[in-house]
Amino acid sequence: MAEKLVLAGPASRDLGRAIAERLGAPLLKSEFKVFPDGESKFSSDARVAGKNVIIVQSTYPPADMHLFQLLLASHHLSQEGAKITAVVPYLAYARQDKEFLPGEAVTLGVVAHLMRSVGVRRLVTVDIHSAVGLSLFSFPVYSVSAIPALVEYSRSELGLRDPVVVSPDLGGSTRTDAFAQLYGTALLQLSKTRDRVTGGVKLRDAKLEVRGKDVLIVDDIVSTGGTICAAAEAVRAQGARRVVAVCIHGLFVEDALRNLQDAGVETIVVTNTVPGEFCKVDVSEAIVSHLKTLDD
Repeated sequence: MAEKLVLAGPASRDLGRAIAERLGAPLLKSEFKVFPDGESKFSSDARVAGKNVIIVQSTYPPADMHLFQLLLASHHLSQEGAKITAVVPYLAYARQDKEFLPGEAVTLGVVAHLMRSVGVRRLVTVDIHSAVGLSLFSFPVYSVSAIPALVEYSRSELGLRDPVVVSPDLGGSTRTDAFAQLYGTALLQLSKTRDRVTGGVKLRDAKLEVRGKDVLIVDDIVSTGGTICAAAEAVRAQGARRVVAVCIHGLFVEDALRNLQDAGVETIVVTNTVPGEFCKVDVSEAIVSHLKTLDD
């Protein structure tokens, strides 16, 4: 069996180390550098021929830089004879998995092509935005789920009273349904529309039985926070006692945190696919459980 090595990319240092520890695999020595003009450089003199190298690198903002760092490392190490598995806990461009408006590039397909071209043999991510995206890859790709770990944390740490799960849009209903079933509580559904030009979010009116209840708004990504803010305002207006946002990937761009607070979100829970102050749930166990099932 080929030796496993883990490269903890600059976007996922702590998570990479945790994955290496759980695997019992050494960390590969390498250097990433960003020059003043924004160009990136990667170097490693490790002997990797015939070895399985697991590159752990999330691609949260700045997404292009983190993605390019992954591509640089993958290309160099594969050229040196390594078999590359890319672990990309947050996969940038996963929301661009089809042509929403005429003339749009299917950007996730471009990402898939680039990964293959630099020697990535397998990809492991966490809760890809839509299963549609999996079909764009011509090599094995697997999306592990952080939902069980989020449910466990929510049940044991949040002290909720009479909780109910709310899905802010139909697209995430499978994910939120799994969360509600594991938690053992009701699932309520909102329906949103998004302006494909401006990105604005609007919720359709819906009467929800949330008065006096603690509401868990479950979604995969919180970026600007527009979807969750709209959902929080809707359930607050209908008498929710407490509103908690439970998300997998916490990007929190622009004024997201202030907007969430203004919308009545009291608590935010996200995983460590993207490092930050609201990371409460570790996904390394779920990732390693899948990695251990892979053949060389």
